[in-house]
Amino acid sequence: MTDSLWNNTPPEPIWRKDVLLPSFPALAENLSCDVVVAGGGITGITTAYLLAKEGLSVILIEADQLLNGTTGHTTAKVTIQHDLIYDELIQHFGLEKTKQYYAANQSALDFIKKTIAEASLDCGYSEQDAYLYATTKNSADKLKNEYEAYKKIGITGELLDDIPLDFDVEAALKAPNQIQFHPIKYLQHLVDAFLEAGGKIFEQTTAKEIQKDTKIKVVMRNGHSIECQHLAACTHFPFIDEKGFYFTRMHADRSYVITAACKKEFPGGMYLSVDEPKRSIRSVEYDGRKLLMIGGESHKAGQSKEDEENHYQALAEFAEDVFGAASIHSNWSAQDLITLDKVPYIGPITSSKPSILIATGYRKWGMTNGTYAAHLLKDYVLGKSNPYSEVFNPSRYEADPGVKHFLKENANVAAELIKGKLSFPGSSLDDLQKDEGAIVMYKDDRTGAYRDLEGKLHLVDVTCTHLGCECEWNSGDKTWDCPCHGSRFSYDGNVVEGPAKKPLKVIDPL
Repeated sequence: MTDSLWNNTPPEPIWRKDVLLPSFPALAENLSCDVVVAGGGITGITTAYLLAKEGLSVILIEADQLLNGTTGHTTAKVTIQHDLIYDELIQHFGLEKTKQYYAANQSALDFIKKTIAEASLDCGYSEQDAYLYATTKNSADKLKNEYEAYKKIGITGELLDDIPLDFDVEAALKAPNQIQFHPIKYLQHLVDAFLEAGGKIFEQTTAKEIQKDTKIKVVMRNGHSIECQHLAACTHFPFIDEKGFYFTRMHADRSYVITAACKKEFPGGMYLSVDEPKRSIRSVEYDGRKLLMIGGESHKAGQSKEDEENHYQALAEFAEDVFGAASIHSNWSAQDLITLDKVPYIGPITSSKPSILIATGYRKWGMTNGTYAAHLLKDYVLGKSNPYSEVFNPSRYEADPGVKHFLKENANVAAELIKGKLSFPGSSLDDLQKDEGAIVMYKDDRTGAYRDLEGKLHLVDVTCTHLGCECEWNSGDKTWDCPCHGSRFSYDGNVVEGPAKKPLKVIDPL
């Protein structure tokens, strides 16, 4: 492949290139309401919209800008085909609970379809067949087991020995009548409807902690607060823990996405490889052109074995080899949380605090999981029973595979903690070029250094402020990423993503 195809452009999701979202002020006074919803992604916006429709007073707060987090970095496949999952869930949870997981996600897909149809939304909506495909015999056997799980659950599916794409596969599993769309254009409609129902939105408003007496007081980083009866924390990683120990019960995965203009005609459909390296494929329209969106290259956050730019390069090579890609249009990365048993945590943060609700751990399938989470959170707030609440209960405990995964994840954390403390930097300040970052020795201490495009140095203590692991430089997004629990910090130390709440210590270069 030619070196010119991958152009090393700054990351920016395609979804934000053609939508001008309104901006909202930061919270500048103390307020009160029925429900505070923290988090401006698909879960938070949908939750706020549903509750406002019920006549409750709702305030939505976002630490950054609406739809600038995981939702704004999605591939926006709306499907019940969540990779290989149903056969595994039957083994771990039994058939009945697996049916409930499927039914919840199918109801979310139906809600999105209905919302788009009723409002006649122009949001890139199209129905597509979704395919899982295997390129090895071992994975083909897994697909056959997954197909058998589909039949037990009642999922419409078809086992195939070929797919419409121009490469050979051992087997494929098709789920018909799934959908793809433009997530921000869809959610912009829900934002407008929420505001029309009397809802309030505050951006650049970071929830710091809660105080609880007869009511919940959500205290912001700027000192202002909102009193409420219920709090729905839809912040990707919960900004509070309340002894739920969620940082030990989830891990963060980072993955990469490109869009490309290709010479070969795309036959339609949404595709995901079962084998590694993962490849996620769909089409997307932008400015009258049809582009291909290709994702993959997943790894644990902060634990990539190579430079982040190489992941984009690998996707570009795949796009060129398979689809004749002529140019790269955009690129970005995303971070997703995965629970011990691969099922999201949706509901009370602990069994003793029913008025504090969370929704997290969507395992890269946030369009349906996040939408259903909003409906489940709404029922909790309204005191209504929900047939699927037990499946997603954050306080659930399943010995298989919970214990094994718990030990594995925390052994990994311990290994990363020790490795980070003992590793010796291989770079010096003099080595840094403009727009480069690295860990260097500065005044006999391991120090994070980034030299910006103007040549100015930014130095930080790379010890994560969450639990003390050592952050690694992410050259793709220009961030410091923690390999233990997925916290991310900007090059000048500010928190980009939790569970960390405090910024990295800034060091003045002399």
